[in-house]
This record gives sequence, C-alpha cells and structure tokens, in this order.
Amino acid sequence: MALTLFSRRPEPPAAEPKPWPEIGETWTPEGVTVVERYTNQAGAVVLVYTAAQPNWYNIACLGCHFTKASNKFGTRSWLILQEAAGTANEHATHCRALPREIPARPDDDTARERLHQWLSDRRNRTRDQQIVIESMDSFRLHLQRTDDWIAAALQQLAVDQPEVLRIERSQYSDHVSYYARRLPQD
Repeated sequence: MALTLFSRRPEPPAAEPKPWPEIGETWTPEGVTVVERYTNQAGAVVLVYTAAQPNWYNIACLGCHFTKASNKFGTRSWLILQEAAGTANEHATHCRALPREIPARPDDDTARERLHQWLSDRRNRTRDQQIVIESMDSFRLHLQRTDDWIAAALQQLAVDQPEVLRIERSQYSDHVSYYARRLPQD
C-alpha cells in the first residue's frame, strides 16, 4: 500500500475568463491579470487588476478614465484586494460614464513613446529619480506589455537617450536599477 501522506493533488483547471456581459468578449491585456470586473449602471466596466506584484491591486474605469493605485490614507502606493474591490464597486455605483470600446493594444512604437512620456513626467530638477517597474502598475493598461518588454524598452532608451535614463547594474547579482535623469538646470 502506497503512503499517500505526501502525494500531490491534481491542480485545478485554470479558470476561463468570463465574457463581459455587454459585449460578450473577454479582454486580458498583456502584462496585467484582471481579477474582478464591475459594471456601472450605463454599462462601463471598472477593472480590478494586478501586474508586477501579485498582491498589489489597481483600479481602472474604462468609461471615465478613473484610476486608483493607493489607499485612502496615502500610506501605500498600492491596494489590497478588499480595498480595491470596495473602491471599484463604489465607483461603479456612482459612475455615469457610457461604455467605450475595449482599448486597442498600441503598436511597439506607440508603447515606447508612451513609456518615454511617462518617464519624462517623473524627472526631477534636483536629483535622479529611481524608476521601479512595479511603480508602472497603474500605467499598464496604456502599455499592455509584459515586464520583460518594459525592461528591454528601458534598456534601449538608456542606450538611445542617456540624458533621459541611466542604468545601474548590481555587482553582486543580476539586478538592474533604472534612474530617470534629473532635468537640466535652467
């Protein structure tokens, strides 16, 4: 008789994404895991999603461009699932935006331009600003790209425009840090 104390249970089948009731399609943008969807009274969809960190959640309304990625006290730049679900549900209850088309995935050049613009907005006049890929979670729906694509785009930007972005590689591991260069003094 075999000892079943340490035997593995079969993994449950992966859940299929549920179609949006108003359009009958599913939409899972690349680089983002949609955890919950809420629909407002007019039919616009509010997403609760996670990206780089599996326990950090963000909210985005696809009708009115509402986004939220920090708790109400501003003590964290991310939400736990209960906070995100409550805020998304509250927003869906009060939002009067009409449903819009599912956002199209931008081509690579457009995504690179959006990334460059996002980096330019983070530049500081006094010092270099560290850019962490996880800090882009609220921006992911605009890029619709994976961490690997974002890292490759950042590395290419650092080569093409070293006055905008610099890279530091750790001498002890293969960790890479990105820094948006400070703005030139006027």
